[in-house]
Amino acid sequence: MVERISEPELMDEAEQAAAYAQADFEQPHARFIELFRETFPDKTITGTVLDLGCGPADITIRFARAYPGCAMHGVDGAEAMLAHGRARIRREGLSDRVRLLHGYLPGAPLPLAGYDAIISNSLLHHLREPMVLWDTIKSCAKPGAPLFVMDLLRPADREQAQALVDEYAAGEPDVLRRDFFHSLLAAYRQDEVEAQLRAAGLVSLEVAAVSDRHLLVFGAAP
Repeated sequence: MVERISEPELMDEAEQAAAYAQADFEQPHARFIELFRETFPDKTITGTVLDLGCGPADITIRFARAYPGCAMHGVDGAEAMLAHGRARIRREGLSDRVRLLHGYLPGAPLPLAGYDAIISNSLLHHLREPMVLWDTIKSCAKPGAPLFVMDLLRPADREQAQALVDEYAAGEPDVLRRDFFHSLLAAYRQDEVEAQLRAAGLVSLEVAAVSDRHLLVFGAAP
């Protein structure tokens, strides 16, 4: 089993941000929303939802459209990513419901003390200290709030990582292929995430592999 190799926490290069904003993430991001619906089938999402590590806000916007009764706060440490997200939010007429915030965890300036749901996609593997994510979720979620975190799953070796890149990012720009490969090597295994949750006191949350390259952490906030 390949050991985890960390990667930069921020993705703030202009070329990198533009590539992510223009990339076709239809399949995995649509699946994110679909899995949320399947995980919380009877839950009406209202109030304000926090999206941690929102990047150019594709999932933030998709979630806002899927649950029109909620407002969204997306936070990310990369201003270059947020600039693309803000422009898209204006184009799509969602400025009254979707707000993007520049902030670095821990300590990002969040407008609310408690959120009605918290989501996150592909932030965990960027963090040198994973407890930052789990401690933020614990401190920001209202009791019983749906929690839904998806991230990459580290493959067994570099050869498997390259095979995943070749299968799922064959036609993407070199910067995306490079980042995907490094992100796979920086991702955590399921047992590592389970240990993180035990250390954070979030033992009620479940962890499941949901594809050959993704894992999911879900449940209700304590």
